[in-house]
Amino acid sequence: GERESDLGRHREHRNTGRERERERETRERTMSADMADVNPSSEWKLKPHPVLPSGKPCVVCILDGFGENKYKDEYNAVHSARTPNVDKLRENAERCRFVQAHGTWVGLPSNDDMGNSEVGHNAIGSGKVYKQGASLVDAALESGDLFKGDGFAHVKQAFEGHTLHLIGLLSNGGVHARYEQLKQLFQGAYEHGAKRIRLHILTDGRDVPDGSSIEFVGQLEKDLEQLRAKGCDALIASGGGRMHVTMDRYEADWEIVERGWKAHVLGEAPHTFTKALDAVTELRKLPKANDQYLEPFVIVDGEGKAVGTVQDGDAVVLFNYRSDRMVEISKAFEYENFSAFDRVRYPKDLKFAGMLQYDGDLKLPKNYLVPPPFIERTSGEYMVKNGLSIFACSETQKFGHVTFFWNGNRSGYFDEKRETYVEIPSDKCPFNEKPDMKTREITEAGIAALKSGKYDLLRINYASPDMVGHTGSLEATIRACETCDECLGELLAEVDKLGGVYLVCSDHGNADDMVQRNKKTGQPLQDANGVNMALTSHTLAPVMVAVGGAGLKDSVKMRDDLPEAGIASITATFINLCGYEAPSDYCPTLIKTD
Repeated sequence: GERESDLGRHREHRNTGRERERERETRERTMSADMADVNPSSEWKLKPHPVLPSGKPCVVCILDGFGENKYKDEYNAVHSARTPNVDKLRENAERCRFVQAHGTWVGLPSNDDMGNSEVGHNAIGSGKVYKQGASLVDAALESGDLFKGDGFAHVKQAFEGHTLHLIGLLSNGGVHARYEQLKQLFQGAYEHGAKRIRLHILTDGRDVPDGSSIEFVGQLEKDLEQLRAKGCDALIASGGGRMHVTMDRYEADWEIVERGWKAHVLGEAPHTFTKALDAVTELRKLPKANDQYLEPFVIVDGEGKAVGTVQDGDAVVLFNYRSDRMVEISKAFEYENFSAFDRVRYPKDLKFAGMLQYDGDLKLPKNYLVPPPFIERTSGEYMVKNGLSIFACSETQKFGHVTFFWNGNRSGYFDEKRETYVEIPSDKCPFNEKPDMKTREITEAGIAALKSGKYDLLRINYASPDMVGHTGSLEATIRACETCDECLGELLAEVDKLGGVYLVCSDHGNADDMVQRNKKTGQPLQDANGVNMALTSHTLAPVMVAVGGAGLKDSVKMRDDLPEAGIASITATFINLCGYEAPSDYCPTLIKTD
């Protein structure tokens, strides 16, 4: 009875008409003062929109991993969840549509490639489609340029008398890494002089089905056996599950990276095996074990000695192309002065490189095999140069997406005076155990920012549909979607009270399908025990884009001449909602005003 029908408006947050008017007047005075000292150069100046006014707060809310799947059954958490607020947005067909968020629409090689939060926020933040990590690496391997560049030359210095270590995700999921790229990398390294190669593998079970680690390790063993037949000393040396070993992000849990350092570099882990296939097979039998959270392991010889510790003078290459989960381990290898954990031993004269440079501002790492996409003139930079103030908020798991990735893989602020970034620390537990994650706290921060009257654009990301979806728990993911919907209602109700506008969207699919399916029939696949096999990866589903708000003119509707639009068109759309025309080289806006 407390929730009203209009997007979850709460009675206790109502303002009287007079209070709302005072808030608007205060906001307009603040904006006028802020704009007084702004005079952007002609190349940066945004033209006023001919119909839509500026001066109204605009909220862009990303429901991360919230896709619109063709399978609308009980295994679609988005469909199964009670979401009256999202339902109301969908029902207004003139102001809601669906756009593509995968494959070539976000710069990936083919339309069989799932989108992800990194490329999705790059596209939404920049308004353009750039060739992304996988495409760049594919091209560099196909042309051979990868083996001709400065990064490979740096690594190659270690080939005579030392070991080449390759660390990364063993997967063909296409989000962080691809097995075929890894294979081409170690084969090419051998052809260019590497005589001793060690693989340090992180099992997936997130972007690919859980249990597929056994298949990937088996294939890798076969490929390394062929390399050994040619005279190369090539072995798997260590490993662990991606969510438990090495691949932490946003400094959420450095212990994950420390486990990786101990296994990969020091050759220390709670489990040792003589064969990697045995390691993965046996560790999966432990209670609650799965590919994502596999315990760290080290491969040892007949005498119990680790076969692949990192020594002085060795080369180390991180072969993931996606950056967020490679930054911390890069710092551990690159920085001589490092305090996040005790490395015990720091190899000297190390030849370290990433597949790409994972942080352009930090120049991390200094050496990389493939140059990253150069993303410039993003929406955030345009906005601050035109005097607009920005608020960005999410929890740790997606904070980097509404800041770093949104800003074109750039750390920090464009203008610290005009930007406020708020990170809500994520829980340190499997996210299905607390499926609400920090959705309520993010909402509270967003509402407080709206009420402050300081901001023209507010970027909000709700992480839970994606992060809980990755656990494979249907029940928990439904709960995550319902909490998001409830909080979205509260957020948009506040926008309406302040006479603002909003755009609600997603960056890719995930929660919209929680079961592996027969590709022909669409029916769930079952394991040997007759249990449905969970889907933990992203999907190829399109995503919703909805606009609205009390401050939006009645004439604003979705265009009907862009049937194949992608999420990069979201950028021009919210720039229009802020009262400006988008730069001419941005993907076209989704809205019309006639």
